[in-house]
Amino acid sequence: MIINDTIVAPATPTGGAIAIVRIEGGRAIAICQELFRSSRGPLADLKGYSATYGVIYDGDRRIDDVIVTLFREPHSYTGGDMVEIACHGSAYIVGEIVRLAIEKGARAASAGEFTKRAFLAGKIDLSQAEAVADIIAADSMASLTMADTQLRGAYSDALSRLRGELLRLAALLELELDFSEEDVEFADRGELTTILETIDQHITSLSSSFKTGNAIKRGVAVAIVGEPNVGKSTLLNRIVGEERAMVSDIAGTTRDSIEESVVIDGVRFRFIDTAGLHQTDDRLENMGIERTHKAIEQAQIIVEMFEQKSEDFVTLKEGQHIVRVINKCDIEGTVIPEGWVGISAKYDRGIEGLLGAIRGCVDTNDLLRGEAVVSNSRHYEALIRAHQALMRATDALTAGISTDLVAQDIREVLAIIGEITGEVTSTDILSEIFSKFCIGK
Repeated sequence: MIINDTIVAPATPTGGAIAIVRIEGGRAIAICQELFRSSRGPLADLKGYSATYGVIYDGDRRIDDVIVTLFREPHSYTGGDMVEIACHGSAYIVGEIVRLAIEKGARAASAGEFTKRAFLAGKIDLSQAEAVADIIAADSMASLTMADTQLRGAYSDALSRLRGELLRLAALLELELDFSEEDVEFADRGELTTILETIDQHITSLSSSFKTGNAIKRGVAVAIVGEPNVGKSTLLNRIVGEERAMVSDIAGTTRDSIEESVVIDGVRFRFIDTAGLHQTDDRLENMGIERTHKAIEQAQIIVEMFEQKSEDFVTLKEGQHIVRVINKCDIEGTVIPEGWVGISAKYDRGIEGLLGAIRGCVDTNDLLRGEAVVSNSRHYEALIRAHQALMRATDALTAGISTDLVAQDIREVLAIIGEITGEVTSTDILSEIFSKFCIGK
């Protein structure tokens, strides 16, 4: 990728009161100067971190009153010279400023190119660059906290410590290979095994956080299940605060899954109202019931609704949580078993207690402590491969297999960690990652 040319793009969506246009690269300041007039004089004479009021002109035609903020290399987001033009949010004004910058020698930036330049300049590593996209997409406090922790380097720091230990081991083993003919050992095999097992525990701990991290990032799936007419659709409507699902006394009214998102105490949950579970010969109802079973399979939390205590009809998988609910508790004589939640979806009773029970199924303590939580599928897959390589290295040491094979597995783990942080990567991976960014970031 050419990183010395000059790029331009809007950094904000149109339609607001204010918009920002970014220009970055070797001629960023000079190009902006050709469009910008200010009583403070040429931009080239100003220091970095300066904000200047002036006017953008197309020749003698006035375009807009703007404020230009100047960032000089290497003290900018990208590491290069950059200006940000704050103008009025008109799509026409933004388009004119971008057009004029291109006429003066800039080119339109591709998706994520500003952040890509920051990565290539060493301002951030690849996992931090991905966190930038996650911050932009964050739709809850938990997802924002997770992305911000990654951007601030908690995840990178954890991987860096592991990589440092592995490099030390690799250096000792490589030294042994250099003196292989003299049959010497520079590292105690028992100590090496212990260190590898400790590193693998950290790798496994990171990878095991993916289930929670990915759920928080995408929204925790909550399947509301039960027999027909138990009140599932009414409950969904109460939770979202509007008549989202059709409600009637006719069994089988809900034949397809309905999904709505709600943020509870900083975490986004995706509530799925499902078709009632029962025996039927109706082909359409059976299609809905099949989708119910699929929703149960994919959900992190299952809200199992009854009108009175009954046997479970859900078999939990590892990592799934269940909240058992007795609905219609307004009916006299209704018994709420210990550990269950009593509600009246129709009369809006007990809903807050139910939401509290659902929120309690998601542990966000690691996030609040600022610890690294894995939410990226690419990182998770890499950590699994690193674990497998570490297991091979540990088994090889235990079995007394030759040093060169052990060293090869450790080098593989180093390369895998490098893939996550971007120390070892390919053009295809970079293109795939940054193509998911918005233009101007």
